[in-house]
Amino acid sequence: MQTVDQIISPSWIFDGISNDLLENNSIVIKGNKIIDIVPTNQLQDLYQADAVFNLDNHLLTPGLINAHTHASMSLLKGYADDCSLNDWLNQFIWPAEKKYVDESFVRDGTRLAIAEMIKSGITSFNDMYFYPEVTAEVCVEHGMRGNLGLVTLDFATNYAHDPDDYLTKGLHFRDQFRGKSLITTSLAPHAPYSVSDKTFEKINTYAIELDLRIHTHLHETRHEIAESEEKYGASPIQRLDKLGILGPAVTAAHCVHLSSLDLEILNKNNVTVVYNPTSNLKLGSGIADLKSMMDKKLCIAVGTDGSASNNRLDILNELLIGLLVNKGVNMESEFLNAKVLFQMATLNGAKALGIEDKVGTIEKNKLADMTTYDLSNVYCQPSYDPLSSLIYSGGRSLVSHVWIDGKLKLKEGELQSFDESSLLTKAKAWQDKIKTIQTS
Repeated sequence: MQTVDQIISPSWIFDGISNDLLENNSIVIKGNKIIDIVPTNQLQDLYQADAVFNLDNHLLTPGLINAHTHASMSLLKGYADDCSLNDWLNQFIWPAEKKYVDESFVRDGTRLAIAEMIKSGITSFNDMYFYPEVTAEVCVEHGMRGNLGLVTLDFATNYAHDPDDYLTKGLHFRDQFRGKSLITTSLAPHAPYSVSDKTFEKINTYAIELDLRIHTHLHETRHEIAESEEKYGASPIQRLDKLGILGPAVTAAHCVHLSSLDLEILNKNNVTVVYNPTSNLKLGSGIADLKSMMDKKLCIAVGTDGSASNNRLDILNELLIGLLVNKGVNMESEFLNAKVLFQMATLNGAKALGIEDKVGTIEKNKLADMTTYDLSNVYCQPSYDPLSSLIYSGGRSLVSHVWIDGKLKLKEGELQSFDESSLLTKAKAWQDKIKTIQTS
């Protein structure tokens, strides 16, 4: 009999690759890895563990992956509701950022965001924001997995003065954290409307030389596309294709409005698209045509965007909204199902971050990033299909346990490395400061 660190025995397992759920099987963890998946009734002959979790009526899945967000913008949650994207950015978000965003803002906002994400079952996130070294410090402090963007813009912010300054600071951050297993990095040009051709070409050179992914906003609004066509004679996707930017290492957030040519270009270049339904709906940006993208067999992941344009760092909510909206838009009730969507939020999310060899599925020798959900309540009973019940009937309130890198981060709904009262005190202090902008 082998001694291991943890054994987790749920009623059902969605491994992210099989068509059917595994029933009455157990996950065996040693260190930070899954070393075995065995029928629960065979455990006593094979393993003994320091920690055993018998989770009847629980569903276990790979940890959810938030493939596009701006974590520290949690401090701007609800600050500029019900505005168009242009007004949201120009009249509210960018002025607030200019006044208040610094290392302290990013540290407190990221702590709040990571706490919310863990309580929502999220084990990895793909971030794009200023002071990424501070975000990385918080990730390491609390054991969260993050792919952090080396954000770049063509205009000055509190963080940097010009594109070269952004890149210099970003690459320095990357060098600082290259030895941290929880931290990966990507190049993060904000968007085609805020980054010039020259800067994009420089970013692409770095991406090729350093083998880094590129994470950017793309085709979020019709206004963005019209502006590009007027200035460059091409849509943003067509422009980036001509510059040689697009490829399998590119993760494009949004892609709400796509012509047939744009779709062909994404397909030709194997670009990963991140679907952000709540943010797109809330900002009135539109509804991405998932069916056309899926027909082209594009890799589609799921993101929340930042709390300022969503209000919830809740991937399960994105799945429900995405499922319902697309059935309605396509007038096909059979289009999409829980398993397909969960693969978008797990394996496809891992692909968007470039870490699919480590996480995204429940398999031997992969890292133990996992989430369990308690289905033993009136919300989800009776449960004929646990995965479908979780999306249609449940939600993040059912998240019971979260493991990241083999470490327990949420136990029976309680955070293991955060003082929630301290988080709330900090959030209230920032609220009191930021709301003065609205009244000034």
